[in-house]
Amino acid sequence: MSVAYEIGMGEEARPKTLMERILDRWLVKLIVVIIAVLWLVPTAGLLVSSFRPADAITTSGWWTVFDKLADSRTWTIENYRQVMNADGMGNAFLNSLAVTIPATVIPITIAAFAAYAFAWMDFRGRQVLFVVVVGLMVVPLQMALIPLLKIYTGGANAFGIPIIPDLDLSGTYMGVWLAHTGFGLPLAIYLLRNYIGSLPASMMESASIDGASHFQTFIRLVVPISVPAIASFAIFQFLWVWNDFLVALVFLGGTPDVSVVTIKLAELVGSRGQDWQVLTAGAFVTMILPLTVFFGLQRFFVRGLTAGSVKG
Repeated sequence: MSVAYEIGMGEEARPKTLMERILDRWLVKLIVVIIAVLWLVPTAGLLVSSFRPADAITTSGWWTVFDKLADSRTWTIENYRQVMNADGMGNAFLNSLAVTIPATVIPITIAAFAAYAFAWMDFRGRQVLFVVVVGLMVVPLQMALIPLLKIYTGGANAFGIPIIPDLDLSGTYMGVWLAHTGFGLPLAIYLLRNYIGSLPASMMESASIDGASHFQTFIRLVVPISVPAIASFAIFQFLWVWNDFLVALVFLGGTPDVSVVTIKLAELVGSRGQDWQVLTAGAFVTMILPLTVFFGLQRFFVRGLTAGSVKG
């Protein structure tokens, strides 16, 4: 039996040599580099084009700038001045901030309290309610836009009895905040509940023995420990709301005073589609803040997503 085992399993059990391990690592690194280059080259081309004059874009490719990097005629910031001032992207940028920041903070705040309750508070129907909340993640956003808009403009009635009053939220920031909060809460509660539920029970018991209430335990103990999970969802929610076009268009409209960057960029494509230098500058204006948020919080990203998946 030992001979058969050695014959059958010898090749599989043989450890890899140093050269094989080095080749495996370099192969993986090479594949990652190739994928990164394929993603970055078009983006680099857009970035270079956003700083080029209009006549240069129409007569030569963006890669030709590397032959005359020191030539001041090769570069210009006029594209960004035009898109921020004349085309109204600056005001749209501020509108997007007014929409995105509250629409990120509100669901995180509510979800953190709810996640702690689902994880460490004992109340009737807790498991059923959690299943219902998680099940709401499958509700398509597009299916709820018209019912929500009707509620915003006329309230809701059941058998002639008013259930939700007419709050006149259409065209207001509050309407967009509530819509993004409602559709962001299920995922936020699911992620944060998994993380908070993976915290050691002995830690919660020690806090209870010391006389801490649930609120004190949550504020002073759970929230500081849950920063990675909170940051990971903040990235998701911020990017989702910032890049959203449909919800902002339905609930805010496309008027210049409330237009967000996605709506303004779509208008530029329609009205200035031939002006590549303006479109590339507008595209990068919409990308600056999301990239800053992602790279600023990326060290929490993987930690927050994988936390709670394995205990022990």
